[in-house]
Amino acid sequence: MKYFKYILFLLLIAIIAIAIYVAVQPNDYSVSRTKTIQAPTSLIYKEVIDFKNWEDWNAWVEEKPDMTITYPDKTEGIDGSYSWIDNTETGTMTTTDTNPNKTITQTMQFGEYPSSEVTWLFEDNKDGSTDVTWTISGNNLPFGFKAYNAFNGGMDKQIGPYYERSLELLDKKVVESMKQYSVKVNGVTEHGGGFYLYNTTSAKMDNFKDKIKEMLPKVGQYFTKNNIIPSGAPFVIYHKWDLENNSVMFSCAMPTADKVITTEDDILTGQLLPFKALKTTLKGNYSNLEEAWNTAMAYQKDNNLITDQTGVALEVYLTDPTNTANPAEWITEIYLPLAPNNNNTLQSH
Repeated sequence: MKYFKYILFLLLIAIIAIAIYVAVQPNDYSVSRTKTIQAPTSLIYKEVIDFKNWEDWNAWVEEKPDMTITYPDKTEGIDGSYSWIDNTETGTMTTTDTNPNKTITQTMQFGEYPSSEVTWLFEDNKDGSTDVTWTISGNNLPFGFKAYNAFNGGMDKQIGPYYERSLELLDKKVVESMKQYSVKVNGVTEHGGGFYLYNTTSAKMDNFKDKIKEMLPKVGQYFTKNNIIPSGAPFVIYHKWDLENNSVMFSCAMPTADKVITTEDDILTGQLLPFKALKTTLKGNYSNLEEAWNTAMAYQKDNNLITDQTGVALEVYLTDPTNTANPAEWITEIYLPLAPNNNNTLQSH
């Protein structure tokens, strides 16, 4: 009997010790993970702000693909939400505040546990990448919640690996989405020509793209400075390719509705007369332009289309990258000049 009482006494002491251990655990928690993603902030923000996208990179969904997820009519922006059922417990997530391309604040409620605040922080880097920080925090934790945490390694151990994996999947999805592209040969068409303002130079083939990035904005600045409204998309005119000397002569241009007499020596006035051309469209990053040009030239050769040796080739940039974050959505048109006696039927390929 005495032995039994002794066991009960030790058990009581253990229970009291455990209770004290749990009671002195922190009343709040915070788990945070950061990942650098090689993508513009606006593109990542667009992915995160709509809960319908989360299934693609949510590590909990990856682990439990049979989890039931429900979407209301509004899933994007403030008051956007979604809910899920996991082991008969229901969870909800609601966006409560946003600072576009900077921060997102959300509230998560799971089962009978206290609600938690979830925040996203997006920070631009000079190299074009983005530091994405995902944080969940809570306070005023009840005894049972603290006990669960204390004997399961704490919230960081429970949530941290899922946040890390989710950020990895988010990185993969965003980066892969930026790589998508397509090349389409539209066929023979008539380019309407028109007036334009331009600057011009020649450069080595290995650095002419850098020259374009330097020169084209200067033309745009002239338009802004002189309150000139462009009548179309900016473009590059390729006057001459000199493979033997590894050089290319080109102009960076923006179209005008009428002839404009310029007031600066390095910004000139030009005019394109209407001409027959083989049109090809690239949808995707400019890094795919070489493939687009090769596709166009191969189509021209395969279809016996004769080049106009006196004409110029054009590269027209229909999309402004400063307004379109995803390079997969950039649209560029290529026009190869054709001799007038070519078939003028518009084709597709």
